[in-house]
Amino acid sequence: MSWSERFGSRDAAGGNGAATRTSTRTGGSGLASAVNGVRPLRSRMLDYDHSLLWVVVALLGLGVVMVYSASIAMPDSPKYASYRDWAFLVRQIVFVLMGAAVGVASFRIPISTWDKYAPKLFLISLVALVIVLIPHVGKGVNGARRWIPLGITNMQPSEIMKLAVTIYAANYTVRKQEYMHSFAKGFLPMAVAVGLVGMLLLLEPDMGAFMVIAAIAMGVLFLGGVNGKLFGGLVATAVGTFTLLVWASPWRRERIFAYLDPWDDRYAQGKAYQLTHSLIAFGRGEWFGVGLGGSVEKLNYLPEAHTDFILAVIGEELGFVGVLVVILMFYWIVRRSFEIGRQALALDRTFAGLVAKGVGIWFGAQTFINMGVNLGLLPTKGLTLPLVSYGGSGILLNCVAIAVLMRVDYENRVLMRGGKV
Repeated sequence: MSWSERFGSRDAAGGNGAATRTSTRTGGSGLASAVNGVRPLRSRMLDYDHSLLWVVVALLGLGVVMVYSASIAMPDSPKYASYRDWAFLVRQIVFVLMGAAVGVASFRIPISTWDKYAPKLFLISLVALVIVLIPHVGKGVNGARRWIPLGITNMQPSEIMKLAVTIYAANYTVRKQEYMHSFAKGFLPMAVAVGLVGMLLLLEPDMGAFMVIAAIAMGVLFLGGVNGKLFGGLVATAVGTFTLLVWASPWRRERIFAYLDPWDDRYAQGKAYQLTHSLIAFGRGEWFGVGLGGSVEKLNYLPEAHTDFILAVIGEELGFVGVLVVILMFYWIVRRSFEIGRQALALDRTFAGLVAKGVGIWFGAQTFINMGVNLGLLPTKGLTLPLVSYGGSGILLNCVAIAVLMRVDYENRVLMRGGKV
């Protein structure tokens, strides 16, 4: 029996049960209830994924609270002397509201539309990555040119590219399904596209975003059935490329050495400064934290406490238990992404299934890298914690990605009821 038949049978049974319960309440048959204008109870299969939505809302809410806590002392620094202590709180609330609005609008877009415009979205994102490198156009911060000023806020093209690559890789895999075992027709074009994106990102430089985008593309290709030998070659090429980049760049090489021994006097006040203070924050938090607002490291000791290292502030104020809860919430998002993707594939919706799993890879990879950096498991990278860290582009695109994932789930549920999308 197929998936659709099995779920169709279950839904039919649920529908009859709902009609019976309604009939019992009104004292008549299901037909009489319909005639009298009483609507039968609706099957839960049409509902959206409540658990996924509430986990996302919880992470966004935690982000607002922790961004305020992590940034409240920033005006004491000369760099932010003109800011009010609530400036980043207000901005983060605006970003979350904008993300929610754009997410609701994105949810209304059918997955078939994303499939249709996937190549164009990828090209637009590629152009944006070029624009950010143009002198006097792209905005540079701390030696990195990653933003395009838009007046009231800044746009980070690499965040748009994460969504674009997720959708384009799924679209490419479906279009080239018969060539996925071919090097020239299946593997090479996608490798060239990702290589071009990587080159532009490394010119910013933004190696962290490149790692996430490479993970998304490789993951979707693997799930889409790329030849095992070709995939192994791709992994070996990626590892070799990253190794070469680190070896050829003195400051990247120094960062690796600092990561290996952050307490060395040569690095503790230099390349390992953020890492050492992050580890101190986790150490102070112990099991249950020092209490919300009680962090010492956020008092201009830990750089980028409201963005890249917000997990360290969570660890200091909420302790091991708080960090564990955050990890479990991200685990739930990744798990549901793969479950929704598997369900879509069972319904013969290959593009939708790969997009859902691509979102799971995106959130999983970026969360793992950010947490690994905060905990000293990985070298320092400029990556934010999805849905939690301060940032307009990140919050906005994270909300769009979740909306697309929930749209896949919604269409799955409609199809399992025998409807059309």
